[in-house]
Amino acid sequence: MSDTDTPLDAARPGGTLVQRTIGHIERSIESGEWAVGDRIPAEGQLVETFGVGRNTVREAVRALCHTGLLEARRGDGTYVRAASDLNAALQRRLRRAELKHILQVRLALEREAAPAAALHRGEDDLARILSALLARRRADERGDRAAYVDRDLEFHRAIVAASGNPLMTELYESIVESVRDTIASLRPNWTSELPGASAHDDLAEAIARRDPQAATEAAWAHTRTVEAAVERMAEGDQG
Repeated sequence: MSDTDTPLDAARPGGTLVQRTIGHIERSIESGEWAVGDRIPAEGQLVETFGVGRNTVREAVRALCHTGLLEARRGDGTYVRAASDLNAALQRRLRRAELKHILQVRLALEREAAPAAALHRGEDDLARILSALLARRRADERGDRAAYVDRDLEFHRAIVAASGNPLMTELYESIVESVRDTIASLRPNWTSELPGASAHDDLAEAIARRDPQAATEAAWAHTRTVEAAVERMAEGDQG
């Protein structure tokens, strides 16, 4: 097999060798075989797996690094940076976004997901939600900020996943690292005195009861709590 594409390659079904190799890599990522954060197989292994030359693999990997799907780390290999083209595009845009705009998008998705989760959640979904909620509470009690952020994020991801809307889930997963950043930024200003501080418990209970109206009310209460935490953070910055 030649290391470079030829006019005959371009005439084959599925496009050039590079394009087909890009497709193979994209499918490996989208299927979850290579998860975000994983290091992809070494160049030699990709050559053997896809039956193409080294130059073809290098061009395909270079193209996907350019789109943001992969990230090459000098001396360490190439890693999966995003789960899809949508994820990669949003990651590029989010790097230029302000905290308040990220929060608006995040909270809008969570408010839509809450009543849908109450209607469509399964028992496994509920178990994941309740487990994350309990772990969040325990992390808070022992003052483990990093674990608190992780578990709070897991709680909201579980609710969105329980909505039964795969597009909403993909959109939320595409901004999940930015959601993590918002949680971490607001954590020092999050106290039991804030209005709606019990919204997480109320939301989980509403979803458990399959009560979409109560879930909507709890999601809006959570929005008000976040807004209050943002105001407190702004006051601290000014002080």
